[in-house]
Amino acid sequence: MQAPRVVLVSGPSGAGKSTVARLLAEQSPEARTVHLHTDDFYAYVRKGVLAPWLPESHGQNTTVMRALAASAAAYATGGYEVMVDGVIGPWFFAPWLEAAKAHHLDLRLVILLPGEEETVARAAGRSHTGALTDANVVRGIWRGFHDVALPDGHVLDTSGQRVAETVDLIRHGLTGGRFRLESPAA
Repeated sequence: MQAPRVVLVSGPSGAGKSTVARLLAEQSPEARTVHLHTDDFYAYVRKGVLAPWLPESHGQNTTVMRALAASAAAYATGGYEVMVDGVIGPWFFAPWLEAAKAHHLDLRLVILLPGEEETVARAAGRSHTGALTDANVVRGIWRGFHDVALPDGHVLDTSGQRVAETVDLIRHGLTGGRFRLESPAA
């Protein structure tokens, strides 16, 4: 029996995570799929919310990641392939790895990381309500991914790439067993 799959589509704001995760879910060969949008989980917080890019928001962000990982695990163990989009870097792998271990999930991670200027331009061009478009904040998030050690084989430079190309590349990688996120050896 195949382990239930959860695919994390990560990267900085403006990288195309939401679009790619939505299309992966909609175009999946699986009979049942779910797309969980991390921003929705932040929107559920009604009082005391902090901007997630602020250093003092780490506790809030960890709570949101735990809730998101628990929701993804519930869907996955219920028979759904789950696509999650969000700013999920190594600083937030623990809740996902814990959920994968506890629920025997096939956890995958894809990090979309176009060049800095392209990422900032994409973010600035977004027009939906609540979209993060502040160039300085987007640059800071981009640098957070660029300046940290990321797991080998998980980063895709999508600079100049069409969305359909990115989706096809990821789908091919998933089918071929690529992008597994596993706990580092002790």
